[in-house]
Amino acid sequence: MSDHLLSGAGGCGSHACACQESEKDSLPRIEAPLEASRTVFPAPQVNGIALCETNELLDAMELRQRACTELLRQAAMAQGLLAADDPTPSAGAISETAGLAIERLLDTELHLPEPGDEAGRRHYLAHTARYACGERVLARHVLFAVTPGVDVNALRQRAEACLLDVRSATPEEQAAGDRFAAAARASSNCPSGTEGGQLGWLRAEDCAPEFAKELFGLAEVGVLPRLVYSRFGLHVVEVLERESGTVPPYEQVRAAVLQQLRQQSFATALSQYLRLLAGRARVVGVDLEAAETPLVQ
Repeated sequence: MSDHLLSGAGGCGSHACACQESEKDSLPRIEAPLEASRTVFPAPQVNGIALCETNELLDAMELRQRACTELLRQAAMAQGLLAADDPTPSAGAISETAGLAIERLLDTELHLPEPGDEAGRRHYLAHTARYACGERVLARHVLFAVTPGVDVNALRQRAEACLLDVRSATPEEQAAGDRFAAAARASSNCPSGTEGGQLGWLRAEDCAPEFAKELFGLAEVGVLPRLVYSRFGLHVVEVLERESGTVPPYEQVRAAVLQQLRQQSFATALSQYLRLLAGRARVVGVDLEAAETPLVQ
């Protein structure tokens, strides 16, 4: 198993050049400032504090995360929990003092109800497969890795094109040649690409949590109809086989169920608080409403 889961150029001939030279004096000269043809985008910032350096290339998710952190840092200052001269974040990194101040801020501002067993049992019954023990998935993938300076939009387009291609293969085409394995060998940034993208049998604990969330506790078999996003990049994933495992009684997983409910409650409350802060702030160059999930990922 792979460690990480853990225009044709044509010159003109001499005749063409001569024609251009003889005609250029008879044509009206139109000169426009170079800058007029450029689109200038505002630098991402929150209340005048820049979120990135001029030479940094960040995707939309990274910008949203930095904007949310800066909103919280400034809120901590406004509450007197952080000194006004706290250093401006560098490359998205805040000071240790700011991190502690934000924790105190959230402890004060977020009012989280303690989940009880009634809610816990409802959640357990609705998501029993999530708490299965011994569940295994035989999977393979094509990884489009997100690396520093990569054009994320172009990378996503490549991944989506790959997904469409492998999903559109008919059984006859698959029998004639394994299209998924060929795609992995040609395009995957994972060492498993040399083996057709094979990851072997996986358990949830073998994978990054965001990757495991898309594979386990589900019934899907075959190429997943969506890209899987993880800290490593974008994945085209095929589930070849599943072993369901066993589901323990609620009493055995009660602590895990209630902790999951606490995390959901925290995410919801934090999202609402950030929307409140964003509504009061001057946020430039960041689309905070673009996230399909809470503002912080």
